[in-house]
Order: sequence, then structure tokens, then C-alpha cells
Amino acid sequence: MKTVILAGGFGTRLSEETGVRPKPLVEIGGMPIIWHIMKMYSHYGHNDFIICCGYKGHMIKEFFADYFLRHSDVTFDIKNNKMKIHTNAIEPWQVTLIDTGENSMTGGRIKRIKEYVGNETFFLTYGDGVSDVNFKELLDFHNERKAFATLTAVQQPGRYGAFNLEDKNDKITHFREKPKGDGHETAWINGGFFVLEPEIFDYIEGDDTTWEREPMEALAKEKQLNAFKHEGYWQSMDSLRDRTVLEQIWREGNPLWKKWS
Repeated sequence: MKTVILAGGFGTRLSEETGVRPKPLVEIGGMPIIWHIMKMYSHYGHNDFIICCGYKGHMIKEFFADYFLRHSDVTFDIKNNKMKIHTNAIEPWQVTLIDTGENSMTGGRIKRIKEYVGNETFFLTYGDGVSDVNFKELLDFHNERKAFATLTAVQQPGRYGAFNLEDKNDKITHFREKPKGDGHETAWINGGFFVLEPEIFDYIEGDDTTWEREPMEALAKEKQLNAFKHEGYWQSMDSLRDRTVLEQIWREGNPLWKKWS
């Protein structure tokens, strides 16, 4: 089963890092976040990846080429222009990197990899978020509900302390430090981990289509979009602050998204 990763955006909200490299190559614990995401899927046996490249996509290609060589024993037959791989100690991944256009929107990037997915169910995610979501349970949920699309619904980690205020005498009646959703615990958001059927390609017009707008809105209207509620760990990397948070968690030795050994 293939996993599609959207890795072509400009990452403007993380410009401190993305001015010199694409967002999926921003490192957490010395490895790009896209590597962490792929390890998450690989833990559940999903090792066939399609990466939608765009902005500085050549750097993503160079990373995987270098990663493969650095972890392999090789013989270079320079005279005959050949290279022989003896052994390697890396993941059993098949990685297909596709140039989906520098200015394509998310829907356009998905549309462009249609031929590589084929007529099969596939995973889709963004190249900037980690989670401890159970992909087996997510896939089972999707297969049971029989819709064209399933998204993982999460509650965003809170950034501030929240409290209930008694209007009459300005007394705080309840306080919680950084609750999910900053106190709005019924608010679920798109966590970015999808399971999709090939029918979704029919909902995407072209490069200018944003996946999260017209296609998902139409799928919801036709009752073809389900939500798998994930109450565990989830964190996107939208800003330098988010990157700092993830790096600190990794250094403390308890990254909740790390299920692999």
C-alpha cells in the first residue's frame, strides 16, 4: 500500500529554515522530519512512498541518494561506469520522487501522481507533522466505513493556560494549563493523515486546486468523508517555535511519535 507525502510547499511560515532548504528537510534530532514521518509508516509495514516534490525538490532527491550511499557498502567500477551495491543497513523503502510543480497547490500535486498510485487505496499526509496515530487502526476504520476519504481528526495542543471566569466577582472557577484546543476541547481539526480511494482524483480539477477546499468540501457534502478521531499525540511543524518544541522533545528522549526501535 502506497503512502503519498506532500513535500512541495514553500513553507513560508518557517522561513528561518526554508530559505535554504525545503520544509520536509528541516531536521529534528539530526534527521529531516520527512524521515521521521516515513519511519512512522514503516513501523506499520508501509514502505512504498511517493513524494510530491516542488520547492527545492532537487534537495529532497539528493538527500535520499546520499542517504542510500552513506548506509551501503559499494564498489564503483569507474572504468566501466558501473556501481555495485554489496550490503546496506537501511530501511526497506521504495521511494518514488515526483516533480509536481513548484507552484502547484496541494490538490494539483495529488492529481499529478495519479498514475503512480494506480487504482488502489492509498495513504496521504503532509511532510511537516508527526503523531503516534495507529495506521492499522486508521486503515481498518476506513475500510469499515466505506467512504472515498478518511481524515485523522486531532485536537490541537494548547499554547496557553485556560480558565473559566465567574462574571460577577471576577473569580476564576476552573484552570487548566495548556489544554488541547486552548480550552475548546470539542474542537477537532484536520490532522493531515488520510486514507483515500482512487475516486478522489475525480474531485480535483488541476494544479490550482487546493485539496483542503473544493475536493474535501465536495466529499463532505456527498457524505464521502469520514473522521478517525485520534486522541493521542500530534504536532505539526508550522513555525520555528514548533520546530523548537519537537527538537526539545527529541532531546529529552521521549518523542511520542517514535514507535520504531
